[in-house]
Amino acid sequence: MQIASIIPVKTFSKAKSRLGLSQDKTEQLCKIMLEEVLSAISQSQINKTIIISRDESALEIAKKYDTVQIYEEKENGVNAAVALSEKYLLENNFDASVVFPQDIPLIRAQDIDELIRYQKTPQLIVVPSRKFDGTNALLRSPINIMETHYDEDSYKIHLTTAKSRNIPTRFALISRIMWDVDDGTDIEFIMSNIEKPELADKLRNILG
Repeated sequence: MQIASIIPVKTFSKAKSRLGLSQDKTEQLCKIMLEEVLSAISQSQINKTIIISRDESALEIAKKYDTVQIYEEKENGVNAAVALSEKYLLENNFDASVVFPQDIPLIRAQDIDELIRYQKTPQLIVVPSRKFDGTNALLRSPINIMETHYDEDSYKIHLTTAKSRNIPTRFALISRIMWDVDDGTDIEFIMSNIEKPELADKLRNILG
């Protein structure tokens, strides 16, 4: 069973506007979060990671983790980025994929392995965001079992679309995957639940 992770990465300078940080601090935060996600994946049972971005800094970080980097000529959203990765994965005979966001810095390898443990074919597994308004992990087996529906109340739409097509579906509540960073309340939540001392120090240096 060959399983890949897919990470669409928005240009750092255009990301996380709801945090109200300066461009420099936003870019620093995005780099740190992406590094944490890639580090966790690299220690998990995932066989290969695909990163899709037009941000050169993101692609440079990804090179350290034996990833496949796909450069986006133009940012057309998460769904278009995932579709770009699918072509590579299908051509290289991958059996399943998991889409992760770049902003779940508390994730650990064991969280990913727990998710994979439930994997069957055919099947869709959805891990929602903490506020149940997004999808923080989407496991699809096979890879093209269903298109993605990000940026449109994706958690509910992924579940309802799969149900309408009679796709076997499960949802998994894996806390550290659910904890993403979109606004100030998320930062407060992350800082109060952080288990990585070195990461906590890095975030405090940025956030003040």
